[in-house]
Amino acid sequence: MPRMTGPVQPVASRGWILRAALPIMAANIATPLVGIVDVALIGRSGSTADIAAVALAALVFNILFWSFGFLRMGATALTAQADGAGDEFQVRAQLIRGALLGLLIGTVFVIAQWPIRELSFALFSTSAELEAAGKAYFDTRIWGSPAALAGFAIYGWLIGLGRTGAALMLQVVLNVANIVLSIWFVYGLDTGVAGLGAASALALWLHLAAAAVIIVPLLRRRGPLAIALRTRWRLLLERRALQRLLAVNRDIFLRTLALLAGFAWFNEASLREGAAVLAGNAILLQFIAVSAYFLDAFAHVTETVTGRAAGRGHWPSLRLAFIRASELAVVFALLLTLLLWLAGPLLITAMTTDATARAMALQFLPWCALVPLAGVAAYQLDGLMIGATRGALMRNAMLAALAFYLALDALLRPMLGGHGLWLAFLGYYLARAGTLALGWPGLRRDLARNNAEAGAGA
Repeated sequence: MPRMTGPVQPVASRGWILRAALPIMAANIATPLVGIVDVALIGRSGSTADIAAVALAALVFNILFWSFGFLRMGATALTAQADGAGDEFQVRAQLIRGALLGLLIGTVFVIAQWPIRELSFALFSTSAELEAAGKAYFDTRIWGSPAALAGFAIYGWLIGLGRTGAALMLQVVLNVANIVLSIWFVYGLDTGVAGLGAASALALWLHLAAAAVIIVPLLRRRGPLAIALRTRWRLLLERRALQRLLAVNRDIFLRTLALLAGFAWFNEASLREGAAVLAGNAILLQFIAVSAYFLDAFAHVTETVTGRAAGRGHWPSLRLAFIRASELAVVFALLLTLLLWLAGPLLITAMTTDATARAMALQFLPWCALVPLAGVAAYQLDGLMIGATRGALMRNAMLAALAFYLALDALLRPMLGGHGLWLAFLGYYLARAGTLALGWPGLRRDLARNNAEAGAGA
């Protein structure tokens, strides 16, 4: 961990944390709009196979891109730490390194698009017509991959600096560009499914250009635009810094795969309990996703405020920042639980007309309503450990929590059926929090040691 390089800065207030979290909530809620708009447009102009193809291909890209979400998380943590340590060169270096890494990985996707496409569609049971349409969408949208992944790093860099309003602005640009281009390509140029993919790819590149427009003035306000980079450009490729970046991203990547595996198993376990259980749980998972959009906002801000404190090597600041952000997160978790409990039946009725799916969703709704409360500690501790760049801990904690969840599911589901499935799922969230909490003493010890070393060297 970096040593403290200057006076301790004030810890972000609850008001600042809330103001920083609100734009992230809005940006998170806007994120699914790209896929929703594509499906809605093709639904009014294409066939049933076209609709299914776009939905399937959009799912492929969601999984593909989400697997590399470490680009956002790593950028947030390392940028916040550099900002907290007062190291302006590293603040700028994290932007450049993260964006270049995203461009590199995205370019690999473009080069390897054929095997990625064939493997992705081989995992689904599709008709020839649906597969052909889905591949047409894939073949055009894949060209936006470098911009999408570089955008992850830029988005994380802005959050790391606490510039959540700018991050929201970029998300708005992306969605507006996607909507306008999709309408033009589908209705104006009559390009069908392939045009939708092309519109999404072009929107991602326009979004990247907009990022440059936002970032350059921001850098100028922080000091001369070329500060340190002209004379120290070789340090951008310094082996130790690159090794740290890759190590953090590798561990978060493995942690993300384990998280995806847990949710994949929940769907598989639901199917094993019957199609009706799967249908009901599919509705409830949408509620969980929306809840996560809200609570993740506080986790993102936690990454920033704790990352700054970790960059200064100051434990009291880190602890206070974590507590303040977590207090607000718990309040929102309580509100979300209350909302799901009271409004859940109306939302379920609005989402489906199928009586069996409704009945199953209503039966398991009380368990679903507890997820925000059960999960808020895991979200916040994730934010803390990302901010402190404890990637190895996060990886090991998620693997241990996944093993605990699978064992709990094997024990409870045979006895309690669908209710056992949900009890195990709630246990998964608690296990994630419990395993992450084991890293609290070590984090405190490391920061105390850094403080002592900094004091001795003063």
